[in-house]
Amino acid sequence: MEPIVVVGGGFAAARATETLRDQGYDGDLVVLTGEAVAPYERPPLSKDYLRGEAGRDALFPLDAAWYADHGVDLRTSTSATRLDVGGSSVETAPGGSLRYSRLLLATGSRVRRLGVPGTDLDGVHHLRTVGDADQLSTALAGDGPVVVVGDGWIGMEVAASARQLGRDVTVVGRSPHPLHTLGAEVGEIFASLHTENGVRLLRETSVAAVTGSGSVSAVELDDGTTLEATTVVVGIGVTPEVELAASAGIDLLPPSDGGGVVVDGTLRTSAPGVWAAGDIAAIPSPRYGRPLRVEHWAVADESGQHAARAMLGAGDAYDVLPYFFTDQFDLGMESKGLTTGEVVFSGSVADRECVAFWVEGGRVQAAMGINVWDRMDDAETLIRADGPVDRATLEAFV
Repeated sequence: MEPIVVVGGGFAAARATETLRDQGYDGDLVVLTGEAVAPYERPPLSKDYLRGEAGRDALFPLDAAWYADHGVDLRTSTSATRLDVGGSSVETAPGGSLRYSRLLLATGSRVRRLGVPGTDLDGVHHLRTVGDADQLSTALAGDGPVVVVGDGWIGMEVAASARQLGRDVTVVGRSPHPLHTLGAEVGEIFASLHTENGVRLLRETSVAAVTGSGSVSAVELDDGTTLEATTVVVGIGVTPEVELAASAGIDLLPPSDGGGVVVDGTLRTSAPGVWAAGDIAAIPSPRYGRPLRVEHWAVADESGQHAARAMLGAGDAYDVLPYFFTDQFDLGMESKGLTTGEVVFSGSVADRECVAFWVEGGRVQAAMGINVWDRMDDAETLIRADGPVDRATLEAFV
């Protein structure tokens, strides 16, 4: 039989590979990743790894020896360039054509670029790969002002790390408050955290240009303000890497609906013998009644495992609530669900020890524990409740 082929270098690929072996699959197994290292986890890249508090080994759920010991043909620095679903083959560079019996697409995402002059100057960084993190870590070990473009999760995590390393940090964000998908009330908790720790937050502001002679020296804003900068970090989101699937004729979700590769509950795509997991998979959600494409570590973890089991014959449908976590300064947070609706707090917002609930039509859509731990399973019970949950129950949760 032809091998199972896993295409990707992130956590979803690693978890799928591990699960295939754990579930008893002992046939040929090939992993293709365009990077020069084994598949790895990305959350540390903006936090403890970036700050030099965790070594490179912390990034890898499976080291290179694991692949060798388990008979996995790990092909690093090898890109999948074309997928022929009719012929059950994938073209690789280098390597040529590779036949498969089943294939998992876990191609992840690529960073969005800032479309203004000057982004090719030395000192302008993006953060997606371990190589990006190594370069940025070296830059942050220097001195001079740091400008972070983007006030989403990556931008705010990098800002916190840079400030903890002693750098002067300004965040340039387009929204009225950082982390805008959380809404104003919760976004302002993170805003005050950063402000108290010396981060300068600029709101409803855009970058017009990055300037310098060879290397960056300043960032020009759309209101005419000029910010001095020796390091610029662009964190304005990512785009799912769906080109391989698209060119093979595999069904995609329109970008207006979140984009990504359309899958069923087993994470099977519209092509025979092809599954998708991680950032690119638009997965039907029984709880929310629509496909969700979520770019978080936990989805890579869970969907990678789920796809592997499905490739071996399991037929159960994926039904895992989106989960996310972050650590910034002395604030730790974990959340489940989709953050839409009115916000109801339990606990102390002033002390940053609380749980926020998002409620629509009386139903709990999401919950976020801020410096409150081990309550997300209880919160999930409320999110999965068939009907409304009394507001007093939510307010008394902590």
